[in-house]
Amino acid sequence: MRIAAWNVERLKHKSKLDRIIECCSRTRADILVLTETDRQIRLPYPCCFETLPVKVCSPELYRHTENRVSIYTRYEWSRDLATYDPYTARCVELQTERGKLLVYGTIMGIFGNREGSYRRDLQRQIEDIQRLSQRGSLCVIGDYNCSFSDDYYFTKIGRDMLVKCFEKSGMTVLTASQSECIDHIAVSAGFLSGLEMTVEEWNGDKTLSDHKGILVDMRAVSP
Repeated sequence: MRIAAWNVERLKHKSKLDRIIECCSRTRADILVLTETDRQIRLPYPCCFETLPVKVCSPELYRHTENRVSIYTRYEWSRDLATYDPYTARCVELQTERGKLLVYGTIMGIFGNREGSYRRDLQRQIEDIQRLSQRGSLCVIGDYNCSFSDDYYFTKIGRDMLVKCFEKSGMTVLTASQSECIDHIAVSAGFLSGLEMTVEEWNGDKTLSDHKGILVDMRAVSP
């Protein structure tokens, strides 16, 4: 199973749209979450689940093609689950080769982690995560606006809240050790049993977006 996340910066580099789409396709991800995204990015997945278009809630800030989160997947959909804000987070249950998996695609802090709204927004998402983690295996994918391994970009209170949340929810942030990384993938520990993982990155030079892309490749451990 391959799971990937990338913030595409509201297509500020639209002149490089072909390269952005190529990078997404080359991940060969079974689940790909794009944040700060745009429907001008067209990917050949059988399923795509989006947050509500943000032009509706903030017409002065967004184009009509933009939305905050899109979940692309090759897996079959089972059901939708409610989130605290349908413009900012989307949760779907997917049928994977390892059983049911709740996928929560999100951006934590719409305007970064320095705005006053960040802590309130993060608290609501943490409540979502803790509630959903009680309903089955959960994967939280997206822009956390927080690095875990260095001082690249974080607030102490935000990092502490997230670490405590994932510990309480029995989840592992698979990308936590990556440097200069604020887009992450966290998965319920039980779902990871018997798997070995490798992490890949792209857009390290930040020419297509101001975020690196991140991918976790999970494979069954060889006997």
